[in-house]
Amino acid sequence: MAAQLEVELRDAGRSWLPPEQPLDMPTQDFDAPPSCRPAATEAGICWPARAALAAGTLLLTIGFAHELYLVLSFVRITPVQIVFLVFSTLAFAWIALGSLSAAIGLMPLFAGERTDTLEVPPATEPLHHRIALLFPVYHEDCARIAGTIEAMALELSATRRVHHFDVFILSDSRSADAGQREEQVFAALAERLKGVINVYYRRRKQNTAKKAGNIADWVQRFGSGYDSFVVLDADSVMSGETLVRLALAMQNNPCAGLIQTVPRLVGGRTILQRLQQFAAGVYGPAVAAGLAAWHGCQGNYWGHNAIIRTVAFASAAGLPELPGRPPFGGHIQSHDFVEAALLQRAGWEVHMAPSLEGSYEGAPPALPELVARDRRWAQGNLQHLAIVARRGLTRMARTHLAMGACAYLVSAIWAASLAVGVVLALQGTHVIPTYFLDSKTLFPIWPTIDPGAAFRLFLATMVVVLMPKGIGLILELRRAARAGEIWAIPRTIAGVTFETVMSMLLAPILMLTQTTAVAQIFAGIDSGWNPQRRDEAGMSLVTAFRFHAPHMLAGLALAVLTYLVSFKLMAWMAPVLVGLCLSVLLSWWTARVAGPFLSRCLAIREDYDPPPILELARARAAAWAEYDSETANEDAKQIRPPAIVYDLPAHAASRSLNGRGTEELSQEIAHAHR
Repeated sequence: MAAQLEVELRDAGRSWLPPEQPLDMPTQDFDAPPSCRPAATEAGICWPARAALAAGTLLLTIGFAHELYLVLSFVRITPVQIVFLVFSTLAFAWIALGSLSAAIGLMPLFAGERTDTLEVPPATEPLHHRIALLFPVYHEDCARIAGTIEAMALELSATRRVHHFDVFILSDSRSADAGQREEQVFAALAERLKGVINVYYRRRKQNTAKKAGNIADWVQRFGSGYDSFVVLDADSVMSGETLVRLALAMQNNPCAGLIQTVPRLVGGRTILQRLQQFAAGVYGPAVAAGLAAWHGCQGNYWGHNAIIRTVAFASAAGLPELPGRPPFGGHIQSHDFVEAALLQRAGWEVHMAPSLEGSYEGAPPALPELVARDRRWAQGNLQHLAIVARRGLTRMARTHLAMGACAYLVSAIWAASLAVGVVLALQGTHVIPTYFLDSKTLFPIWPTIDPGAAFRLFLATMVVVLMPKGIGLILELRRAARAGEIWAIPRTIAGVTFETVMSMLLAPILMLTQTTAVAQIFAGIDSGWNPQRRDEAGMSLVTAFRFHAPHMLAGLALAVLTYLVSFKLMAWMAPVLVGLCLSVLLSWWTARVAGPFLSRCLAIREDYDPPPILELARARAAAWAEYDSETANEDAKQIRPPAIVYDLPAHAASRSLNGRGTEELSQEIAHAHR
């Protein structure tokens, strides 16, 4: 009775949960010393890659700074030129770090090697662990989540390991209407999958600490009943085979605390989503392989599509509340980076599995949604500046936290370098040069810029900036040639060309939005926590203008200013100016559904050869959406949930696990349900 009363006090509305199996999750102290270190042999494997990355970045940065110094100091370098030199060098160093990391990933991928930081066994090995699949939701599309869960249950049934898994839908939705809708759909889902997989649901009355608090609440109430858990976002999908292999990898590696997959972006319909999917699909493998090469067993956590050892997480990753008010104080917002850091300092290994397929997620449909998500991430990552210097963290954990913050600070640095560059151009136009440095000078010193140094600087910068795209193109062309996909070669070249042009146009918009976010955060403005718009396509020109008017006005003002200074300066800054001046049209256009030509040009592997799990999830989500719309205005008890019938194309059925078709699997689930 007391336990039931406690549940009623903690949960809102109707919930259905298993008996609680509590697990203590103590709050951690960032100043406490690390309890132990990962094995020296494991950490030592990464030192060659880390040393190569650090040395390469340092050499490229020194070379850039030297060449830029030669360009600037044609007579004597001024204080404004020194500021420009520092800002430009810092921005270049960040670009060089990312490009060289991708270059490190090229080598194993080109050689055909797997880049996982631990062995991921096949799904045929015996599994003994109990795993919970956690779906934290916050005003999300119930039909989409129900379809995903049902599809994953089918694929787990195909592996004959479904009895090792339970599903928990952990809601933080605030309104009673949203809660009622969730209860109707997820109750029908739990009833439909009874005998196949356990589906549990609860909605917290207080969403303390947001997603991190949502997960911690589950660990403290049910954690001791499960060896590990998988965190999935509302737009996440993972195949049954991938889930089983992750569980086996965790089972076979007792030092592993977390294994992070690299989700593929899929399901996009708008031009912006297509651009994001293409970039992630073509350039992402080398980037992920490079990260795995120098992260080793001290990797990072991205908040979802990862498996976590429950005991490790409970004992090491209890997040404290930071002193002060948001955005730098209060609950930790970007909790994933910090949780990985806490696992590392407790001696648990944090691995990446870039080679493991079957892990997917969605992408924001339009620039406003992308910027809103970026604003939250910026606040969370900059909040890490209050943690990064604490005594209890490992060097690698500090590196992850610092890089997360630098990812947003570098936009402000780039914007500052552009502003200082315009000031330099104004000085060069309106300030009379000094031809005689002192009274003893017999001959004048002409202020001429070395064109050779300027050209070398431009060429080297372009090579470093475009390196990840070139590496991705090489790997994709090689894959297409080996697979005999002749038409994929010109399509990939066209896709990379189009994506490169679009990324150049969109980069200044994101630079300005991120710079604004950084300024707001340091001014103490909190981002809040709003529901995400994940699937809606299209945007009116009025909406686009309201959102991007500041960006367009900034671009027009900068264009006028640079033209008044020099037409050459205006031409030099054309990529920045065009992107800002056309921000309204770019945002409106990229929010539209991609046409046949762009869809083909920016197609990824999952578009022309869709995995069965994605087809299952889409089909079941559509069925649950119909059920959801019917129950919105009628008595749910009079409406039957969608039947478990999977009408997939023959090629999808033939690729189902263990050689069984979807019809046979459907019959098994129906039999289990009866």
